[in-house]
Amino acid sequence: MLGATLLSIVPVALLSSCSTENISGMGFPKNVSSVNDISLPLWQGAWITAGIVGVLTAILIMWPAFRHRRKGDEVPKQTQYNVPVEIAYTLIPFLIVAVLFYFTAVKESAITKVSASDEISHVIDVNGIQWSWQFTYQDSPLSPTVTGTPAKPPVLVIPKGERVRFNLTASDVVHGFWIPAFMIQMQTLPGVENHLEFTANKIGSYPGRCNILCGRDHSKMLFTVKVVSPSAYQKYISNLKAA
Repeated sequence: MLGATLLSIVPVALLSSCSTENISGMGFPKNVSSVNDISLPLWQGAWITAGIVGVLTAILIMWPAFRHRRKGDEVPKQTQYNVPVEIAYTLIPFLIVAVLFYFTAVKESAITKVSASDEISHVIDVNGIQWSWQFTYQDSPLSPTVTGTPAKPPVLVIPKGERVRFNLTASDVVHGFWIPAFMIQMQTLPGVENHLEFTANKIGSYPGRCNILCGRDHSKMLFTVKVVSPSAYQKYISNLKAA
């Protein structure tokens, strides 16, 4: 039983602290943002742990079903309980859940950490509205704003390799600021400002959306994250100011 417990826990511990370059992303791309670097090992470790636990559970179910199936009319010896087995079956799930909880809490703290202002390159205000998004770039006193509509989703432009802080809020109801490829989601709440920081690592376009049911056109509350070079980002901000 102890061996089974260690086999279930070790993958999470190892994958949460070691390189995972040679392991599948389990449905997510690798190295597209600083958040992926933190959360992807936990995601991989959780799936591998679930696979190991599933295999061991199947073996424990199938072994008595086939090894101790009835072979005649003789009634087998009846056992009322087995204290060591019952204790093991209680402790093993508890240990697995405790390890998963610990690494989840550590990763979550790292992802939601708010850095000092001098460590942030750019600040963008994100406002959720029914049923689209507003992105306000705080790179200049003019603070240009891009407002989308359900028919014309907005584009959120961010620079590669530079840390960006997002100030998240909402004008009406609760929305969810979700970028699936970046493995990150945070609620936007009316009257409350949440903060999210990350660095985009790869140039490209990534879909974003609201993942909290917010009303009639929730399914149309989309946006695109466009990661560009720092020089292209500065040119984009200049064009917004000029407009």
